Amino acid sequence: MLLSQLHVAGVPNLDRLTLPFDDASGAPRRLVVLFGGEGVGKTSLLATVASTRPGHAVAQGAAIGEDPPPLVVADWLLGDDDPTRPHPLRVVSPNAKLPGERDDAVLLRRREQALFDRRAGDGGFVLVAISGARWFSRTPVLLTTPERTVLRHDPRATTPFDDATRADLTRETKQILAFAAAAAALAAATPHGLGHARFRTLDRALRDAIGVLLEGSGAVYLGTSPLRLEPVFSMDARAVDLDDLPRSLRHRVAFAAIAVRALAAAYPDRDPREAEGVVLLDDLEVQQDSRALPALPGLLRRALPRVQWIVTTASPQVAAGCDASEVMALRRMPGSSRVELHQGLEAVVH
Repeated sequence: MLLSQLHVAGVPNLDRLTLPFDDASGAPRRLVVLFGGEGVGKTSLLATVASTRPGHAVAQGAAIGEDPPPLVVADWLLGDDDPTRPHPLRVVSPNAKLPGERDDAVLLRRREQALFDRRAGDGGFVLVAISGARWFSRTPVLLTTPERTVLRHDPRATTPFDDATRADLTRETKQILAFAAAAAALAAATPHGLGHARFRTLDRALRDAIGVLLEGSGAVYLGTSPLRLEPVFSMDARAVDLDDLPRSLRHRVAFAAIAVRALAAAYPDRDPREAEGVVLLDDLEVQQDSRALPALPGLLRRALPRVQWIVTTASPQVAAGCDASEVMALRRMPGSSRVELHQGLEAVVH
């Protein structure tokens, strides 16, 4: 599942925008950078995508008495989730009717949307949302009931992009890394190698994705401590825990771990590195070294090349490190409340 196009109308902080997430040939772009200053609606756009997808389509927030209510239309290319489907699946805000749409067409669209909502619960249809309010506490690893935590696939999960109380990524990141290493080792020792291939592949995928995102940092992921189950890294010729890595690198490790975990849970019989999905990453530049920002979008794309990364940033360094076709700039004109979309060279040249 990959996003092809998004249309919003009346969403708070935005007016009316249509954003193409595919290229000139109609293929979805694997990296899209939404670039703009504060208050132009970057986070709001990610929230509309997260709430208008197969398995989770909810009404948009609106002011009391607002008429017409906010409307979001998202076109999804289902790819591996339905390879025989020749056209996008259109997901629309609940109870909305598109201009000029006949009643029978509305009914057919809603029935189709309900069908894919049910199918999403069986696997696939991966969308991962990572808040810009993310942070890292010094929390020890707590690994319990992996089937309901690490390996749980929930396409209906809601991600509040601005709630810092739910954006501590330490425990989730540690759970993923500790479980993958322990499961790979235990499965190999189990009679008949129960689950051996799946867990070994998950551990390898995590190591590969983390290795790419840590390139140039001097840090290397070594694995999990057998005594404490804490993820261990090599840095400056010494072993350090995740808690002792620089903040910028903890973010990168979490990006890889959370995305790979979601792909592995949704596609248990597939290598996560070969699975499709969408990752929404708000404020990519948060707590990153400014010198490393131009290379970071390319590292994301290399870490999981079949994933569609949709990231937001206010950093010119991030935009400068991308191809012009990968950047969409959101700008609010002086003296106006309207946000304009600029693409191509207009997006990266001021």
